[in-house]
Amino acid sequence: MLKNSSRIGLFCLLALLLCLPSLQAAPLKSLDQAAAFFQGAQGTFVLYDEAADQYTVYNQPQSEKRLTPCSSFKIYNSLIALETGVAVDEKMVIAWNGQPSSITAWNRDHTMTSAIQNSVVWYYQALAQMIGPQRMQQHLDALPYGNRDISGGIDRFWLHSSLVINAREQVDLLCRLYQDDLPFSPRNMATVRKIILQSETDGVRFSGKTGSAYVGGQFTVGWFVGAVERDQRRYFFAVNIEGEKEASGMKARGIAVDVLKSLAILP
Repeated sequence: MLKNSSRIGLFCLLALLLCLPSLQAAPLKSLDQAAAFFQGAQGTFVLYDEAADQYTVYNQPQSEKRLTPCSSFKIYNSLIALETGVAVDEKMVIAWNGQPSSITAWNRDHTMTSAIQNSVVWYYQALAQMIGPQRMQQHLDALPYGNRDISGGIDRFWLHSSLVINAREQVDLLCRLYQDDLPFSPRNMATVRKIILQSETDGVRFSGKTGSAYVGGQFTVGWFVGAVERDQRRYFFAVNIEGEKEASGMKARGIAVDVLKSLAILP
């Protein structure tokens, strides 16, 4: 009989063989006009149109550069917590430890749903500690997620530390998440898709997660990754930006919305 770790590894290999070749073979279209939305910032926009099997990319070299995921990793931290049983469901409460933060919304007890919506770092650090290095590494290898390096510490590896991923990899993982093609239970994948939903208006479902690296009092890396579902089609996207200041996840989100509107994907 195969051990659990061997079964997960085999599942991962089969998923990669079935899913990734079709994604990698998809045609790529340049999106030079998106430069105006970046306003000179170093960054990239990657879109995968599932129905057309086509990528649209602004700044392809940047799309292949691996960066710290910061809070965009909460998508997969949530999945791993659910899959390991560390979190029973998205309603699981972790009590605030009373240490005040400058972000007021963090200074209270949280569920997984409220923690991902408010990007509560301490909640996800607690989840990661409960998951532990062995199980965390096992699941990052199974995905696989970026460079899979958690050497920066179980409660910090995704926070401007050892773990890095590029925009193309982010998009491909999101595609697999929505296709129920990751090595996680369909129930847990559905739960995570539910908690990253940001809006649903006139048949358009807009989902995503920001991520920001805050170093020396400045935002130096910003992410926004997500999906748009409309007219029985799905689009998966990732934006990242780099800079010495104000390269935040919220700025990346604004760029993503502007580009998606310019492509008539968002109304």
